[in-house]
Amino acid sequence: MTHDKPNLSPKIALYEPDIPQNTASIIRTCSCLGAQLEIIEPCGFLFSDKRFKRVVMDYMEEDKIKFYKSSDEFFKDKQEQRVILITTKAIKSYTEFNFKTNDTLLFGRESAGVPSKVHKMANEKLKIPMTINKRSLNLATSVGILLAEQIRQTKN
Repeated sequence: MTHDKPNLSPKIALYEPDIPQNTASIIRTCSCLGAQLEIIEPCGFLFSDKRFKRVVMDYMEEDKIKFYKSSDEFFKDKQEQRVILITTKAIKSYTEFNFKTNDTLLFGRESAGVPSKVHKMANEKLKIPMTINKRSLNLATSVGILLAEQIRQTKN
């Protein structure tokens, strides 16, 4: 009897991304750092969008991207794993958190974050501390910061 080896690489999940250039940049980051990318649909753009293609270049490996048709499907698949929502509404900083190898870091839509239902389903909520009176960082930048910290902590 054989057992499937669990995927212990870091995982980045995007909730209904709506800016093609950000998603393309995140695909490149995940490809270069060995992270699995998961996309909760629907996306606010088509993967044939020329803005997306210009940024993603030759890093688009669709077999390394997992698509979910809804947040319900995503959370059903994640029952045995921690989902860490990265949000400006969190109290705890990512610098105060101990990441595990199999955590999934979930990022919301650029335009609207995630709905309250998704907030409630996440195991943890973390923020990136910023200076006063700043709303948010670019999504691709935020992914890079959190992914680097998870890799640093788990030595992936």
